[in-house]
Amino acid sequence: MSANLSLQGRHALVTGGGRGIGAAIARRLLAQGASVTLLGRDAATLAATADALAEAVVAPAMLGTVTADISQADSVAAAFAEASGRAGPIDLLINNAGQARSASFARTDLALWQSMLEVNLTGTFLCTQAALPGMLERGWGRIVNVASTAGLVGYGYVSAYCAAKHGVIGLTRSLALEVASSGVTVNAVCPGYTETDIVRDAVANIMGKTGRTEAQARAELSKGNPQGRLVQPGEVADAVAWLCQPTASAVTGQAIAVAGGEVMAG
Repeated sequence: MSANLSLQGRHALVTGGGRGIGAAIARRLLAQGASVTLLGRDAATLAATADALAEAVVAPAMLGTVTADISQADSVAAAFAEASGRAGPIDLLINNAGQARSASFARTDLALWQSMLEVNLTGTFLCTQAALPGMLERGWGRIVNVASTAGLVGYGYVSAYCAAKHGVIGLTRSLALEVASSGVTVNAVCPGYTETDIVRDAVANIMGKTGRTEAQARAELSKGNPQGRLVQPGEVADAVAWLCQPTASAVTGQAIAVAGGEVMAG
């Protein structure tokens, strides 16, 4: 357990908290003293992750799980009420849940388009609406949206995903201005290709379509990163944890790329 307990007494809710970047974020926030609720769709996955994080917990009340479909308003409302009932009002909201599916624009049908918007953008909207009123009432809060470099630049064959993530960046900037004087900050972290299930699926897709080896497929994804590697989930978690700090109160409306120099804000 880290000696830095700067988030002690704060309650963080992490969507998509069952694996990958979400689980890494939960670990960082727990280490800084926060009480953490993991939100996801699969109760078994959440339970397994909670068990794996147990060594970072000071008291059993510090870590809990709730299930929800973040694209559905009723499901989000019920999950947030359950989380708040267990661990108190939500002070830190990490909108991390997301999905990426690739297809050429010509093959992007309405169902694919809508599913990318619902999970990546509407889910962020609904979860933020659920947590923000309490933050405003208390005069303090941190909202961190885990977007993507796809929210800052364009990538081929993921037009729906790029559109959704650009929407998350726009929402971040707009809301940050609305609540700038309230004590609530709103920021986005934009990872490049990161060692997660999404990237492992992309590697498998490249291998299946091109006949490349796993090493070649991973190299294809890494070549856009000037450091020549995939980002690690813990590196994204460190950026998120920094934005959650009380000392980050002057940082709001930002979209911070964690991508080895692939994307640089002007």
